[in-house]
Amino acid sequence: MRNGEVTIVVIEDDHHISDLVAMYLRRDGFRVLQADNAAAGLELIGRQRPALVVVDIGLPGELDGLDVCRRLRPIEGGGGATVPVLILSARDDEVDRVLGLELGADDYVTKPFSARELVARVHAILRRSNPAAAGGPPVVTLGPLEVDAGRREVRRSGDVVALTTREFDLLAYLAGHQGLALSRRQLLAGVWGADWYGDERTVDVHVRQLRKKLGDALPLATVWGVGYRLG
Repeated sequence: MRNGEVTIVVIEDDHHISDLVAMYLRRDGFRVLQADNAAAGLELIGRQRPALVVVDIGLPGELDGLDVCRRLRPIEGGGGATVPVLILSARDDEVDRVLGLELGADDYVTKPFSARELVARVHAILRRSNPAAAGGPPVVTLGPLEVDAGRREVRRSGDVVALTTREFDLLAYLAGHQGLALSRRQLLAGVWGADWYGDERTVDVHVRQLRKKLGDALPLATVWGVGYRLG
């Protein structure tokens, strides 16, 4: 499916930010619909059934962005599918971040942000939720490595490499965010879940295992002071 056939709803009351996000997404070929409050955004989602929603937490009126996340589930009911959500927020508050992820948000971006990075995160979410809608293959190729989400296999030069469930999930998450520097906290939330409060060094342990098993074929860089970047 081409990007032009993929609809994204942006719910943001700051028109400058909303127009900037919409411009970059449209430049990338997406169909973008905009709303400046939660009620209008929910109405658009109900009518248009978008592939993804970008929503600001601090919306005016009785409903905010977290309320949008809460209400998407009944709107999307029937087939069991849920619309992916990327949250925007001016607050880099851990409570908001965790709550947003617990309510089903797929990613959380703090203002100010790079519009190019936001578009990259949109593509990453769409690849994970529906590879065909993202216009990309279900298998992510990284040099001699293939990360096959459908078969839950990692192949190095065609040979299957045995990974634990969590090792595969971590690699698949990194592959879905190629080129982005992800913090250990982000990786814990994305792979282990927002309700997992173990030590961040757990990520380092699994990264060491991936490097041991995949060797030089794994293009995984340590970003000092941040976390890890694949590709």
